[in-house]
Amino acid sequence: MAGAAGRVGGRALRRFPIALPVGDPCSGAGAEPAANPRSPRSLVPSLESASTSVPPAPGIMATDSWALAVDEQEAAAESLSNLHLKEEKIKPDANGAVVKTNANAETTDEEEKEDRAAQSLLNKLIRSNLVDNTNQVEVLQRDPNSPLYSVKSFEELRLKPQLLQGVYAMGFNRPSKIQENALPLMLAEPPQNLIAQSQSGTGKTAAFVLAMLSQVEPANKYPQCLCLSPTYELALQTGKVIEQMGKFYPELKLAYAVRGNKLERGQKISEQIVIGTPGTVLDWCSKLKFIDPKKIKVFVLDEADVMIATQGHQDQSIRIQRMLPRNCQMLLFSATFEDSVWKFAQKVVPDPNVIKLKREEETLDTIKQYYVLCSSRDEKFQALCNLYGAITIAQAMIFCHTRKTASWLAAELSKEGHQVALLSGEMMVEQRAAVIERFREGKEKVLVTTNVCARGIDVEQVSVVINFDLPVDKDGNPDNETYLHRIGRTGRFGKRGLAVNMVDSKHSMNILNRIQEHFNKKIERLDTDDLDEIEKIAN
Repeated sequence: MAGAAGRVGGRALRRFPIALPVGDPCSGAGAEPAANPRSPRSLVPSLESASTSVPPAPGIMATDSWALAVDEQEAAAESLSNLHLKEEKIKPDANGAVVKTNANAETTDEEEKEDRAAQSLLNKLIRSNLVDNTNQVEVLQRDPNSPLYSVKSFEELRLKPQLLQGVYAMGFNRPSKIQENALPLMLAEPPQNLIAQSQSGTGKTAAFVLAMLSQVEPANKYPQCLCLSPTYELALQTGKVIEQMGKFYPELKLAYAVRGNKLERGQKISEQIVIGTPGTVLDWCSKLKFIDPKKIKVFVLDEADVMIATQGHQDQSIRIQRMLPRNCQMLLFSATFEDSVWKFAQKVVPDPNVIKLKREEETLDTIKQYYVLCSSRDEKFQALCNLYGAITIAQAMIFCHTRKTASWLAAELSKEGHQVALLSGEMMVEQRAAVIERFREGKEKVLVTTNVCARGIDVEQVSVVINFDLPVDKDGNPDNETYLHRIGRTGRFGKRGLAVNMVDSKHSMNILNRIQEHFNKKIERLDTDDLDEIEKIAN
């Protein structure tokens, strides 16, 4: 399949090959391919201006006292050089435009702010295979009287041979749960509209890409499929799947409608598939007239929950949808379905079929929970060292409330000789992916992180989770959902897990008691000065 069209920052993109490396295709039910986290620069075409070039800033990590212990980690995430917080940095905004930011402000003591788009990108980068979901798919049909089809093989879908070849080349052997139900609806004649809820890693990107590629008429040299993504980086990830699935379909071409991709005024796009961010797509359809929206056959709105969390994207998406013909197929995907997402989805997708694949439930049933009473941060650290000295821990995740605590703790553990990885909010997404990959491979045994950075990380070998700080919301109340996400990861796949909570004040004891009441699970006290007691919990 041909590369993307247009120019980015003065650089021709018409023959730009999307050089986004693919992880090994898994041999199971198929994999949503993950980019190689060790090649962060390969993810984004250069956005440098012809007149300016900014030398990379010296790495802030190199001056830390524990830098030697993480040399290898730095090498893996080679672009850590961009972390110098005192430098003026250049980075793309949500739509890919280059903006300067002055990061002189001290941010290390701040609590992490959740960035849904960055989290979604991180999940895509670290996903090496599909999530194992045992839940049933719920299907609500627009016409309850029409027969409900599902497929167990891609052959049943009667795909064009070159598309079937592309599907298998990507490592998909049989449809995933969401694909079994969504693909027959999306490929039906006449095409059906769809709203689908499914988390990252369920195969939904491959499903809607297959639907787009199936509807394209290669002989028609104008845009026929339009896909909206919340950010430039997420658009590139979807583009990568399109490139891979369309590998054996060279007549199909793809263009990126992202800010910075400059086209001559009055030019018409000949590529059949356009993927981009809402602001730029709206400009291309209305102001610049690069795209004739009346010729669009398939409209995909991906990551709707991330989209409505980004200012302006919701209105822009609705304006684009209103330009499309009545018979255009509308497909909307979201990881969550809170009221705001549902209202938005109903505005964008008329007469929809609805598919829901609920997230795999986390449980505390197989997890032993304890708390340790301490009087200071140093005492908490000593208790942690005692715990490590007494029991064998395969891999552990340690959660801190602020970046500053996380950095301090990683440094102290490193001094004690532990192999430590640190996930911190000022890291770029690709750097975080590299750190997670190393932890997953067992190169570091301890991952110290703030809460936001660690969402969605599944590492089977994690046997112990330590809450160095208990999870609280912005008002200082217990964050029960986060507590469940944090420690639930140790009890996956029916294994027994261990969770240890550090309590250092009356306030944190009160938080712990309220968490205990909420889950109706007793959290036992543990004396980390008593070696016999620690050994008992390990057994």
